[in-house]
Amino acid sequence: MNVSSITRTLALLLATCGGAAAQEHALHAAVPSAGPAMSEGKTFTEAGGEALYAQVCAACHQAGGEGAVGAAAYPALRHNQKLASAGYPVTVMLYGLRGMPPLGRMMSDTQVADVVNYVRTHFDNPYGDAVAPADVKAARP
Repeated sequence: MNVSSITRTLALLLATCGGAAAQEHALHAAVPSAGPAMSEGKTFTEAGGEALYAQVCAACHQAGGEGAVGAAAYPALRHNQKLASAGYPVTVMLYGLRGMPPLGRMMSDTQVADVVNYVRTHFDNPYGDAVAPADVKAARP
């Protein structure tokens, strides 16, 4: 290989890499962010019921609370009469139920109360009697 062909090869290689980098940058600019990054560690860092639901619960129960059936069954939270008793969702969050892990153990009392209150007052659920962090603390294992 002579110097001229090495120079052409290097120029072609640099042009190709630059084009690939430009394509990757354009792709990232065109694709919207998937949302906030997952919490790190053994606890959730999100604050507020809506943020916690979106980050922790919606993957299974769906964004609109309609639930899902597939590899597993995820109950609908929309129009869910079991949520009428404020203690029920608190208990499920803290102790788990069937396939649902006890996610409330990775949340503060305030976070559990916030997400329970969010679910009980959204998705066409009319249950406005709020759960307080003290209620969650009293129900913890």
